[in-house]
Amino acid sequence: MAEKKNIIAMINDTPDRTSSMDSADIEKNKIMAILPYLWILFIIPLFLAKDSKYAKFHLNQGVVLSLASLLLSIISSILTSVLAILGVIFWIISVILFIFQILGIIYALQGKAKELPYIGGITIFK
Repeated sequence: MAEKKNIIAMINDTPDRTSSMDSADIEKNKIMAILPYLWILFIIPLFLAKDSKYAKFHLNQGVVLSLASLLLSIISSILTSVLAILGVIFWIISVILFIFQILGIIYALQGKAKELPYIGGITIFK
């Protein structure tokens, strides 16, 4: 019989790229790694930490998360006028994306380069 995982273990079971990062880079750029999860503040590390592999990893994660939230908002505003039940579904997805945002900030503060669940594998910035 397969072992059941709890929801936290499932969310936390994502690729961890920390071992490929320089520890000095991680310590120096923790704040820069947090900023991309705060929407428009991604611009700061985009220019000020462009040589940091660690900051760039979190820049990618934060921008993908922001784009997913923006896309969800656009789709939600269009479709909820058609079917009200979709509003509840989109609200639940928004809460999940907010949890991912908090998770990304926690990873950045811990000095981890772990991908976010489901959307973490998408690459925008290399």
